[in-house]
Amino acid sequence: MTVGRLIARQVRYENTAFWRNPAAAFFTFAFPLIFMVLFNLILTGNNGPSNAAAFYTPAIVTFSIVNACYTSIAMTVSLARDEGILKRVRGTPLPGWAYLVARMLHAVLVAMLLVVIVAVVGRVAFDVPLPIGQLPLLLVALVVAGASFCALGLAMAGLIPNAAAAPAIVNATVLPLYFISDVFIQMDDSSVLSTIGNLFPIRHLANVLQAVWSPVLRPFDPIDLVWIGAWGVLGLVVAMRTFTWEPRA
Repeated sequence: MTVGRLIARQVRYENTAFWRNPAAAFFTFAFPLIFMVLFNLILTGNNGPSNAAAFYTPAIVTFSIVNACYTSIAMTVSLARDEGILKRVRGTPLPGWAYLVARMLHAVLVAMLLVVIVAVVGRVAFDVPLPIGQLPLLLVALVVAGASFCALGLAMAGLIPNAAAAPAIVNATVLPLYFISDVFIQMDDSSVLSTIGNLFPIRHLANVLQAVWSPVLRPFDPIDLVWIGAWGVLGLVVAMRTFTWEPRA
């Protein structure tokens, strides 16, 4: 059997296992929609529903991609390592790298489904137009961001000492960035926190997606994609140096 078929079978397995855990699947898809509704309702009195929704639809898409690729990969791979699953995988005909690629492909597929759901909810519930004319840019952003944040998730999994510490460490690295990266709140571009946010890939993904949904207000800057890709390369380098297949004592 070719490696491609092995990867495809592993992706199908990962998908089956994901949907057989309804609690995890529910919160993966429910959290972005909960945040989207809450933020829109809270800010309706200040900015008007259309203005809030126009910002928060791509912002929650950003949250969804990072959550599905970075957070999920870092936590689930750390857990699989501590449970001995990664060690057992290396004794099967499936190459270790192919197993990790399958997990990342599944994460990207989940992210794509989340993007569709958030976009449709934004259109139906908040009258935010679907970015049909920007689909090529959206697809490129999904591929680049999905691969980069998955690589960063693997890097973080290599740095996490054990699965019990994974939720705290992963959330500590990502939650503060949501607040300074035009995800949970819209930042003033001239502020110090906004400058700090510009150093990290979440802000650049948010910029790209704002350009997808509101190209007139925020024109697309290719540097944003370059910045995201550079972080992905950095994540891959760190993962290659820190990733382990066996549980840590």
